[in-house]
Amino acid sequence: NGILDLLPVELWSDKNAKFLDPVSKSWVFLREITKRLLKWLEQEIPDLQERLDHILRNQIFGIAITELTSLLSRRTLYCSKRANNERYSIATVFHDESWNIVFDSSIRHSWEDWKCIHCGANQESYDREDDLESHAYAFIHKSNPLELFNLPNMKFDVIIGNPPYQLNTAQEWRQAKPIYQLFIEQAKKLQPRYLSMIIPSRWFAGWMWLDQFRIDMLKDKRIRRIFDFESSADIFPWVDIAWGICYFLWDKDYAWDCEINNSINGKKFTSTRPLDEFPIFVRQSNAISIIRKILNQNTKFLNTRVSWMKPFWLPTNYIPKNSWVPCWFIQRIGLKFASQEDVNDKNNFLNKWKLLIPKAPIAGQTDFSKPVWFYTENNTRIAKPGECCTESYIVACATETEEEIYSFRSYLFTKIARFLLLQAVVSQDVTREKFIFVPDLWSYSWEYSDEILRREWWITDEEWIFIDSRIR
Repeated sequence: NGILDLLPVELWSDKNAKFLDPVSKSWVFLREITKRLLKWLEQEIPDLQERLDHILRNQIFGIAITELTSLLSRRTLYCSKRANNERYSIATVFHDESWNIVFDSSIRHSWEDWKCIHCGANQESYDREDDLESHAYAFIHKSNPLELFNLPNMKFDVIIGNPPYQLNTAQEWRQAKPIYQLFIEQAKKLQPRYLSMIIPSRWFAGWMWLDQFRIDMLKDKRIRRIFDFESSADIFPWVDIAWGICYFLWDKDYAWDCEINNSINGKKFTSTRPLDEFPIFVRQSNAISIIRKILNQNTKFLNTRVSWMKPFWLPTNYIPKNSWVPCWFIQRIGLKFASQEDVNDKNNFLNKWKLLIPKAPIAGQTDFSKPVWFYTENNTRIAKPGECCTESYIVACATETEEEIYSFRSYLFTKIARFLLLQAVVSQDVTREKFIFVPDLWSYSWEYSDEILRREWWITDEEWIFIDSRIR
């Protein structure tokens, strides 16, 4: 209902307005829409049954994601899993079992090079027998999903829903593949007046497979409002969705800055700003003034100094050798050896002092409404000249002297540096591109502290209180 409140109030008294849930599970959205229309159309259509028949026949449409959810949806909206059931159905206008809640069991994935050309599903996992669910969702597997209603030219005023979030991959070690962006892209192609969906917030900073989607969303001036919840438990108490949940209102006729509504530990913050001010979307409105201040005072950032993953081309599962090049392995193994012929020093790191930082410093933390730690003396390593590392670490900095490395480490350990890093992080992996807001200082000749950086960058007391609350 909070999401429906985003829509213009005049929609509820428009008997010609049409609503589509393209990913129907239990039909809650369209049930609540129907209740509102029943109330607001009472004066125009006084008879309750006539009003209900008109709404369910002409205004409410949905596409179920499975056969089971189609039955659940009809039960929720029509009070009968068969729309034309004379005894239980609340409508008198239906002539078949489905009516406006459709499910097409004949739709299948289209395989090319072992991937579905529509959704990217892995053929090994989803090429199933007919009696098993294939998750070939009709809305994104048909070029024109409105053909399911035999109304290919229909225009919807509102498309709204909670799409499936991901597809599991065949390999256990690989991340599940996001899929929700495909539903949003397809919905935009249908050119509704309004579009609203609940989705994970990871798209703010791209994440896996979402870079182009992030770019397209950030430059889309039609996104009018975003509601962001850093803890998914604020929306779905029974599940843990890393980096939180958001929902948005897309308005076809809008073309201005976006209203951002943040929810952090029960506190709400609102700002209006362009989505594409930075290469990623900075979710915390309180961080904007800090980032702007930092960018205005610095020209070089650590995303050009920090190494790529696998800095010496040694994988995480590399087996330690008995001698040769000293090498830092995962924490429980520590400092062992790697074969000289296996070490690739194309970055010229080997003979320098190096600060090694873990690739996944916040493994296990999914609720980003809580303070984040990132780096400490326990999970970082100072590697001497001649020492290398496996993929478990990346090289944050490589210098000629030991003093410079300790200076750099003191800088990275400040709360301000880690706060700036946090603004681009959306998962446990923290790679070089996440350091886009962390300045690369002109000198590493002394020990840094937050007090020094506050004076250097004019961080106010109010800004410092916010920074201090976000970093452990």
